[in-house]
Amino acid sequence: MSNSDDSSAGPRRRARPVRLLTAAVFALAGLLFVTSFNTSKGTNIRTDASLLKLSDLIKERSQDNAELEQSTGAARRRVDALADRDDGSTRAEDAKLAALRAASGTEELSGKGLSVTLNDAPPNATARIPNVPEPQPNDLVIHQQDLQAVVNALWQGGAEGIQVMDQRLISTSAVRCVGNTLILQGRVYSPPYKISAVGDPAALKKALAASPALQNYQAYVNAYGLGWKVDEHKALTLPPYSGTVDLHYAKPVGTTP
Repeated sequence: MSNSDDSSAGPRRRARPVRLLTAAVFALAGLLFVTSFNTSKGTNIRTDASLLKLSDLIKERSQDNAELEQSTGAARRRVDALADRDDGSTRAEDAKLAALRAASGTEELSGKGLSVTLNDAPPNATARIPNVPEPQPNDLVIHQQDLQAVVNALWQGGAEGIQVMDQRLISTSAVRCVGNTLILQGRVYSPPYKISAVGDPAALKKALAASPALQNYQAYVNAYGLGWKVDEHKALTLPPYSGTVDLHYAKPVGTTP
């Protein structure tokens, strides 16, 4: 008789903690639901429209940089005008200064020239000639070295000035690519990329054709359809460089006693 009492009482004693634990779980779940509702205020907290995507933020900063460059360029022109009026320099000195400005890229430049446009291959591009392996993703996009090869070849061909997209290059300009975008002097660009140069068109074309790096690029143009277009211009105008000309990472070496 004592055995039967023990067996009936045992399961009842074990069930009470289980029921209490279940009630606690439901209470905690209810608390979480209420807290989530109060936090979201009836909106979807996973898709808050106030949070900008990274790409949107980059575009916004790029636009800000463009506006700052324009205002910087306007201020520099006003300062230069005041300096030219009051510096007391001779005509020879003014001519020398004008030549230096032209060489530095801070003055507008016009003349004959050409433009080169590079672009990614079409979507779903495949091999276009026999005995060529199917392309990998990196084979179908423009890389930093491709843009730099065009710029280097144009300088080698005697270009008087070069513009990449809508920005003039100077001695401190750096052509950099991050992913499939170009970052130039604080601004972001997507393909197609256009590079313009003022100079003798025949000499510039010859330099492009002689570049080993661009000969390699042409192989990918023929194999996979990367974009390549050269246009000659009888009259081409390059805008002046409008960014800062201060050196932030280089200082003149001081003399030691």
